Amino acid sequence: MEKKEIKALVSLLDDDDHSIVTQVEEKIISLGNEIIPFLEGEWENSFNPIIQRKLEELIHVLQFEHLKLRLLEWKENGYHDLLEGMWLVATYQYPDLQLDYLRKEIEQMYHEAWRDFRSNIHPYDQVKILNNVLYTKYKFSANTTNFHSPANSMINIVLETRRGNPITLCVIYLLIAQKLEMPVHGVNLPNLFVCTYKSPQLQFYINAFNKGLLFSRADLENYVSNLQITPLDIFFEPCSYLDVIKRVLRNLIISFEKIGDHYKVDEIKILLDAVSFGDDDRAGSY
Repeated sequence: MEKKEIKALVSLLDDDDHSIVTQVEEKIISLGNEIIPFLEGEWENSFNPIIQRKLEELIHVLQFEHLKLRLLEWKENGYHDLLEGMWLVATYQYPDLQLDYLRKEIEQMYHEAWRDFRSNIHPYDQVKILNNVLYTKYKFSANTTNFHSPANSMINIVLETRRGNPITLCVIYLLIAQKLEMPVHGVNLPNLFVCTYKSPQLQFYINAFNKGLLFSRADLENYVSNLQITPLDIFFEPCSYLDVIKRVLRNLIISFEKIGDHYKVDEIKILLDAVSFGDDDRAGSY
């Protein structure tokens, strides 16, 4: 479709006839994600508040549909890249966020840890080195003041503020640990997300939300017992990257519910349903 034809469609967005506006909106949406830059340009050049509002709504619809498709593609391709999954979730709030920016941030922290890291020292000592980088040099910490803020689930914001919830801090932790070739993975606990170091010789757990505190399987079993729930294998063993992303989406649902943003709650539920379809999903939240 020619630009002048799209301009003509945009000009009809404030038509008095609701049926015409609906048809125009449907036509614009059918043009797909590629039209977003043009719509953004029209928004900037428009002095009509009705058309601007309609354009904002259309841009969001197009971005949301594109995000849903990219998340499904990430899942169908094997969800091998956790950072990409976290980036996709963050683009819900920050559609212009670039994956390369996140990769560079993680790479910089990895190099800080790599300088002091030794592959031939005990895993506990390796963890101490990583803890020193993340919690002393970079000063990452738990965001207990605004624990339920949606920003805590956005990896770009957590990287900028150095404050996050259990799962985003664990994601950053394990991304760097894995680049150091440490066998560190995420673990889906009820009410808490932690990391585990698991090799054929040794397994222990790391609480990235509490400055990398180490604890044992017995500690974990005691935690689950105190919750008075039936222990499941998934509470103690590594989970998949897909499980991580689904839990992040659950966190966002809770966050938006707490601030009363029901529209976003409904949209995140759509994303969660899309990536959960056909799965036996028992993961918790936070």
